[in-house]
Amino acid sequence: VLGYLTQFSLQASKLGVAGLAVLVVTAVAMILTIDRTFNGIWRVRNPRPFAQRVLIYWAAVTLGPAFLAASLAASLAATSYLLPFARNGMAGPSEILQLLLDGLEFAALAGGMAALYHYMPNTYVKWAHAWTGGLFVAIGIALAKKLLAVYLGMVPTYSVVYGAFATLPILLVWIYVAWIIVLMGAVIAAYLPSLLAGVARRASAHGWRFQLALEVLQRLEATRSSMPQGQLATDLAQSLRVDSLELEQSLDALARLHWIGQLADIEGDNEPRYVLLVDPDSTPLEPLVDELLLNKTDATHKLWSRAGWAETRLREVL
Repeated sequence: VLGYLTQFSLQASKLGVAGLAVLVVTAVAMILTIDRTFNGIWRVRNPRPFAQRVLIYWAAVTLGPAFLAASLAASLAATSYLLPFARNGMAGPSEILQLLLDGLEFAALAGGMAALYHYMPNTYVKWAHAWTGGLFVAIGIALAKKLLAVYLGMVPTYSVVYGAFATLPILLVWIYVAWIIVLMGAVIAAYLPSLLAGVARRASAHGWRFQLALEVLQRLEATRSSMPQGQLATDLAQSLRVDSLELEQSLDALARLHWIGQLADIEGDNEPRYVLLVDPDSTPLEPLVDELLLNKTDATHKLWSRAGWAETRLREVL
């Protein structure tokens, strides 16, 4: 491994401007794909501001390889320490060596994936949920390696068809399998809160998001004068008995209207709280109806004028 790393570093130092540009573009494209896919799994509609995205992408591109290098260095240090025992014919330390290397690899993979699930989506993800997804990925990758090795040993199709180039299709198959496992871990981390809460209500009719928005406003209005103000998104989802990811769409709509806001935790380790920002007695209902229930168009103009939503105040429907 050290020989190949040295050879790679010597060749990488000779990389020209064009090659470096292609490498950077490829790395950024991969991070963009991961970011877009994760935000889709967590149903995030609004991406991060450009400056924050650049910072996260830079950290992923630069710190990711550094993290892998640190893991490799720890493995090599453990190997160099325990290898003399194995050379002396002592069976115990060699087994300990294998267990230690496997444990380091498992912990590094689980921790890296947990950090990816926690920081990459543009929404709050609890560390417990992120670690659950990371552990699933680590276990899945370990099982996938064993199964792939058994499959390649029993079905030598790649070696027969591709010969010396069999490494390439095997690598592509492994990348595909690993990516599927990573996506499954993301789905587990995203939907674990709903599974633990036991969702009892599902979207069943038109106007569901509008109904949830009104129910959210009712809860926030009731806690407006209490301390601490507002409610957590998870508490709102549990009290309304709905999926937290489904509730996120109504919360985003209310935030776009500037009717609710988030009180972010100073340390950034806790889930932000949603608070009501408008006065229900003076706020017209019209913007919320236009956003979530029925758009104001030429075809619906008469309905809008007859319904009187422009004159209706939020207090009247709460």
